[in-house]
Amino acid sequence: MAVTIHSSGKQRAARRYEENKARALSIDRRVRADLAAREDVEPEILYYLADDNSGDVRKNLAINPATPARANLILATDDDIEVRMELARKICRLLPDITDQQAVALLQRTIEVLEILARDQTAAVRAIVAEALKDSLDVPKSIVMTLARDVEEIVACPILEYSPLLSDNDLLEIMASGIAAGGLQGIARRQNIGEEVSDVLVAQLEMPVMSALLANPSAKIREETLDRIIDQAETVEALHEPLVMRLNLSLRAMRRIAGFVAFSLVETLARRHNLPEQAEKQLKAIVRGRIDETREFDKTPKAKGRAAAEKLYADAKLDEDAVSEAVEARDQEFVTAALALLADFSHEKVSAMLSSRSGKIVTSLCWRAGLGMRLAYKIQTMIAFVPGKDLVNARNGFDYPYSPGEMEWQLSFYEN
Repeated sequence: MAVTIHSSGKQRAARRYEENKARALSIDRRVRADLAAREDVEPEILYYLADDNSGDVRKNLAINPATPARANLILATDDDIEVRMELARKICRLLPDITDQQAVALLQRTIEVLEILARDQTAAVRAIVAEALKDSLDVPKSIVMTLARDVEEIVACPILEYSPLLSDNDLLEIMASGIAAGGLQGIARRQNIGEEVSDVLVAQLEMPVMSALLANPSAKIREETLDRIIDQAETVEALHEPLVMRLNLSLRAMRRIAGFVAFSLVETLARRHNLPEQAEKQLKAIVRGRIDETREFDKTPKAKGRAAAEKLYADAKLDEDAVSEAVEARDQEFVTAALALLADFSHEKVSAMLSSRSGKIVTSLCWRAGLGMRLAYKIQTMIAFVPGKDLVNARNGFDYPYSPGEMEWQLSFYEN
């Protein structure tokens, strides 16, 4: 009786196999699509369907967890982006479950599919892989590094911000070789980044990156690196609140910050850091000093600024220090007159350049006047009020980012 049952089972299996073969050859696309979606279909039939001319069939096959690994390899280079996207979602779901030593060959083939998808020509496919693997420990590091170096922000950022497989040395290597737009912010938000990584991030002088770094309580930042941020923050209001909210600031850093942030933020600074009474008094004294300076400055008629600049120029004493002092005092007339004299433009044309709110034009004007790039940045923010998105930052912290030819071209619009 047992033999009869066994024989009957084999016959049913053979009959089902023939029926599935017939379905795979059906001219009805819906029949083949339904077959491709079933998990009880024989692997060789599913493999046969990988070359089907219907995208719906191949998409169902890409979704089907029973599809054999060698069919997945074919689908990884499918012409239909939806097929590759569905395959990426499935492979990322399946990968953590393939851990049994008996499945080594399957694991290797699955990883091979993943490597192909991580280099897919379409960013949307690579983004699916990156999002699924961003906190995975089961994926080979080579795939993570490929995704981290991707030129597209939607691919690189999830990996750069979250992947536990990336070390600080990996991050330094990636930043040195070039990184996707927005990638630096992803690293700045990353948990427990070290001092060397923070140093490189701040060296880029990108305000959103520094703001994200300051907002990351687990990021380690050296005192000298924080000083560089404070240097930039003096003229960039967007950095004021992130600085004030940064935990574990030294009293020296807080004194510097109190010298330029809004008075309300100084109060927040004192409260947030639970300062001793004496330290709080020191910060308040700095604020009072600023108020006194402002009042004294307000007593000086601004109309005298132009005459003062012209007298210094006549005496050969109109130098960068004199212009810098006027910028700190927000003396618009002095700075305008000084730039006109030093750059050999009319007062009216310099006024027009400063009113343009163009970072490139103001930077080029300062270059023609013989001023340093750091002062040019302050003039952009404190005198010309250039919008944040149009600000021109220094190259390497000190140098003009454009060639002389480029800056002369900018100024040519105001010649004669």
